[in-house]
Formats: sequence, structure tokens, C-alpha cells
Amino acid sequence: MSDAPAADAKEKPKSKKMLIIIIAAVLLLGGGGAGYFFLMKKNADEEGDEKPAASSHDAKKVAPTYLPLENMVVNLADQGGDRFAQIGVTFEIEDAHAADQVKAYLPKIRDMILRQTSQRTSEELLTADGKAKLANEILKESSSILGYESEDEDEAPKAKKKKKVRRPESPLTAVLFSNFIVQ
Repeated sequence: MSDAPAADAKEKPKSKKMLIIIIAAVLLLGGGGAGYFFLMKKNADEEGDEKPAASSHDAKKVAPTYLPLENMVVNLADQGGDRFAQIGVTFEIEDAHAADQVKAYLPKIRDMILRQTSQRTSEELLTADGKAKLANEILKESSSILGYESEDEDEAPKAKKKKKVRRPESPLTAVLFSNFIVQ
């Protein structure tokens, strides 16, 4: 009988050691799994935040180039001919290379701006809507001078003709007024 208690005494330390090893292994695996999950979630969140930036980078969004023109003084179409406007126009252009293309046509563009402005009255030009219409007309006509079709011209013929060769879009993106005085 003395053999039985001695065997139990030896088995208890081994089972305690084995239990401690199993618990330690479970804790390490659980902690490792939780750490992996946390890191993967953090990386997924960071990648999710970077995706919109990457897609905008893929679109190659480049800062526009601005091309200011010299101020122009124009007689307006008011009766009596004593009203005039002094305007400063700045073009917003896609890139610097396109700005060089626009510079080559500046004499024609300035002439067109003077003609378009001189057809308007002081009442038209004093309203925000009148200035917006003038800016749109300058943008459309300037694009035409550069050899590009305006969007308005594209829409009407497309309804009639389905097989139309589309020319590239104009590098001019906006017309900004840097100076606008009506007297």
C-alpha cells in the first residue's frame, strides 16, 4: 500500500506542471491571436483611409496654372457711349504646358474678350449673373480659338449624330476676374 501514495504524489506535480504549461500556451496563443487581430484591424483601417487618397493620386490631380492677362478698358454698349469697364481676366489652366499653348493665342483671345465685353451694357455687367455669363462666354470662345469644342456645342449635335469624333477637352478650366470696374 505504500506504493500507491507515492505514485499519487509523483503524478500530482506532473499534472500541475502540465496544467500550468497548457494554461500558459492557451494564454500565449490567445494573446497572440488578439494582437494579430488588433494589428490587422488597424492596418485595414489605415488602408481604408488611404484608398481615397490613392484614387485621387491615380487621377493625377495636378495644381492648376493661372495665366493673368493685362487689364483691359472697354467701352460698353450703353446709350451715349460714356460708360466703360476695366476688367482683369485670369485663366485657370490644367497645366503649365497648356499655358504655353494659350499664350500663343493671346492676341486673338484679348480681341475676343474686348468684343464680348463691349456688347454688354453696364446694367448687365453690374449683376453677378451678368458677370457669370460673360465669364462663361469668354471660356467658351477662348476654347474655340484654341481649337477645342465647348460642351454646349457637343451636346446638341450628339443627339442628331451618334458617330461624332470627340476632340479633347479644353485645357482652360475657368475664367476668373481679377479686376472688374464699371464706370
